[in-house]
Amino acid sequence: MSTTPAARAVIEFQETFQRIRGEVAKAVVGHDEMIENILIAFFAGGHVLIEGVPGTGKTLIVRSLAEVLNLSFNRIQFTVDLMPADITGTRMIMDREEGRREFVFVEGPVFAHILLADEVNRSTPKTQAALLEAMAELQVTVAGTTYRLPPPFFVLATLNPIEMEGTYPLPEAQLDRFFFKVRLTYPTHQEIQRIISTTTTTAVPDLAPVFERVEAPEKVMALRQLVREVLVAPHLEEYVAALIHATIPAGARYISSSDTARATLPKDEYVDRYVGFGSSPRGGQTLMLGAKVVALLDGRANVSYDDIDRVVVPALNHRLVLNFAAEAENIDPATIVTRVVQSARKLRR
Repeated sequence: MSTTPAARAVIEFQETFQRIRGEVAKAVVGHDEMIENILIAFFAGGHVLIEGVPGTGKTLIVRSLAEVLNLSFNRIQFTVDLMPADITGTRMIMDREEGRREFVFVEGPVFAHILLADEVNRSTPKTQAALLEAMAELQVTVAGTTYRLPPPFFVLATLNPIEMEGTYPLPEAQLDRFFFKVRLTYPTHQEIQRIISTTTTTAVPDLAPVFERVEAPEKVMALRQLVREVLVAPHLEEYVAALIHATIPAGARYISSSDTARATLPKDEYVDRYVGFGSSPRGGQTLMLGAKVVALLDGRANVSYDDIDRVVVPALNHRLVLNFAAEAENIDPATIVTRVVQSARKLRR
């Protein structure tokens, strides 16, 4: 039985995704859901913020992913004295023929396909802004000259939640630049035992690259293009818009008299009580692109409600700004997002 080119492309995406996940699992014990979320963001063209305590495998995950994808990888350890030029690169005087000297741009570590920004909240806002320009615009500006970054460009930034002294928390507007925010939890008892068993011997995991080095960037960009070609029905676009609108407190919502969702907009008392600012429209873009990747993983070229619900927590939990009441009552954004989804399910057709 022959298959159409579109069906073959979906199958190829599934197989590639599973191969990548399987190879990364050779080096990383556990964290299956988090690794899947990172790969969803990668193929959707976004960046990921990872929050987790030291020693839980953040660097190992990123390094293993770069090795499996056969893409260039750099790591930046963010510190308070790190300057923007340490990330983007700088102009240096170089000696040329006949005794001439001229300024030459020397690329910084940001010029890589996969970049690990370790403990990004330890650097000053000025340095953070340099990284965020690269994330948002896929370029850096040095001495008035703009330099494009080689695609694909993927940033995984980490936060250490147990140390707050000497840190500069990312502002909400900068957090919104990240596609997903995921939390790296402690491994289970069995996983700790496996980690100890596999990392204290002479054996080294042999990770097989999924792509050839030369063709890897082109292959990744083709798969990202396939994600954007996944079909979305109008009622699913309406559902995503309703989810985003439902995260906004009632006092901040704007609903025109002609808005068809006026009577059916999902409501949850937690939003009005605990949320200061809801998700931006960028959250809706994240939901849709993430859902398209999930649809491809399920062998479909069209998005479903379940695909959207699958990515809603990592897509929105860092886009809600909670008030003091939420902090006092130990309410986290994930709880509110989950309640919003439950309230919005009545809109399904």
